[in-house]
Amino acid sequence: MQARDIVFFSMQATTASRGRTILTLLAMAIGVSSVILLISLGDSGRRYVIDQFASLGTNLLIVIPGRSETIGGPPPLLGETPRDLTLDDAIALTQSTAIRRVAPIIAGSAPVSVKQLEREMVVLGSSSDLLEIRHLEMNQGRFLPPGDLDRGGNVCVIGSKGRKELFGNQQALGKWLRIGDRRFRVIGVLADTGVSLGEDMGEVVIIPVATAQSLFNKVSLFRIVVEASNEDAIGRAKKAILSIIRARHEGEDDITVITQDAILATFDKIFRALTLTVGGIAAISLVVAGIMIMNIMLVAVSNRHSEIGLLKALGAPRTQIMGLFLTESALLSITGAFLGFLLAYSAMKLLAGFLPEYNLALAPWSPVMASGLALGTGIIFGVLPARRASLLEPALALSRR
Repeated sequence: MQARDIVFFSMQATTASRGRTILTLLAMAIGVSSVILLISLGDSGRRYVIDQFASLGTNLLIVIPGRSETIGGPPPLLGETPRDLTLDDAIALTQSTAIRRVAPIIAGSAPVSVKQLEREMVVLGSSSDLLEIRHLEMNQGRFLPPGDLDRGGNVCVIGSKGRKELFGNQQALGKWLRIGDRRFRVIGVLADTGVSLGEDMGEVVIIPVATAQSLFNKVSLFRIVVEASNEDAIGRAKKAILSIIRARHEGEDDITVITQDAILATFDKIFRALTLTVGGIAAISLVVAGIMIMNIMLVAVSNRHSEIGLLKALGAPRTQIMGLFLTESALLSITGAFLGFLLAYSAMKLLAGFLPEYNLALAPWSPVMASGLALGTGIIFGVLPARRASLLEPALALSRR
């Protein structure tokens, strides 16, 4: 028998028992679609987190008060902070040639009001460099003016959502609003950039950092966000930050410097491991489909004794008999994998329509991986029935014994 005869013969065999074939294809399709969907969801989640961090800026380093050390609790916890980060610390960091921009940050919440309208909003105290570091965009007006960090001013930049809720359809530029017990003039409105890592910049008010210190009655900084001169300078910038702060804090290493690429690498590893884990769990359903193929093929061997006996009586060798049944298993697996791909593609399109902000899409390598697993499973579980068929004696097979 030629290869095309074997394929044609196997196709006829699969259509002879349509009920069993449909159940097998359904099981294989569900298994393949589960693997593709779970892998693709994990991969989409990984890409979403990476994109979110990338939207924060490039070549970033985050300076956090406190040493990164074990203090007897669930990790990761920061040790005690001998000294607070101050504005002078942030100003000192600008001396390094490896550092391009520095943005000190003070964060808090306060009631923001315009006439009778009032709402609680996040208030950020920072500098003019925050605009470039965080890749923020202005919709109207301008950002905080450059100047000495220790000189404040009663000016603010408001997010797009806050502007709409407080000013409605009225012009916000040049108008006054009240934060706590202080009045601020609106000099700019941020463009709507959506939610980034859980922070909606449309609902914040940004004021000069020195003014925020006075407003919240504290001198310590929440964070210092640093932008390195370029990607190659990230390592030098980190060493410079540690060295400068150590010199200012009497030789104490009492800060933690987190680099953006380290965070991205960590999240990438976590999501890859999670994706492979859930994909492996979903692959169990392919094993179930493989067992169904094996059982159906064993039943087929019992029902086709006379057919097998006739082939062997005509001189068909054992390898050819095994090839017939293995080809039938492979056809079932490939067809089921194709149906599973269509099912997964449709489900992903449906989910993407409901969750457009996550940019859900099939992982490019998931269909290949799932199809390979399906084909391998079908062939492996088809070996036993194929071997049993090849070992039948022609005379006994023709007599249906």
